[in-house]
Amino acid sequence: MSAESDERSGESAAHRGDGHEKDEEAPLGSRAPEFIKARRTLHLSWQVGVFIVGLAVVGAGIVMLPLPGPGWLVIFAGMAIWATEFVWAQLVLRWTKRKVTEAAQRALDPRVRRRNIILTSIGLVIIAVLLGVYLWKFGFVMPWKIDQ
Repeated sequence: MSAESDERSGESAAHRGDGHEKDEEAPLGSRAPEFIKARRTLHLSWQVGVFIVGLAVVGAGIVMLPLPGPGWLVIFAGMAIWATEFVWAQLVLRWTKRKVTEAAQRALDPRVRRRNIILTSIGLVIIAVLLGVYLWKFGFVMPWKIDQ
């Protein structure tokens, strides 16, 4: 079944559920105001400004990765700033959104949730057994009261 026949029959890829659905995505390209896009020099300086602001935000996010702060959130905010002007950033954000959506759907799958609950329970039992063995062998002694 071709895409053309799908459109004629009124059946879209989203309704078929074959995984090839395209969201109503905004067209790629600059989202600068028309009066800025109409003047080449102004548009170029606009793009340089957007790039510098996005670079500062992404840089701050990278600094926040090892330091306290919402590093990844700030990095994605910088990418969103870049995506207002640059096609490559728009494509990266679309790819990231698609992967996050797929991961969320996989995480909500009942079989995956059941497996994760079982694995977590087994891990907690193992930790409890190891802790019990340690306490049985050494007792409950604070590190600052250990006799040498």
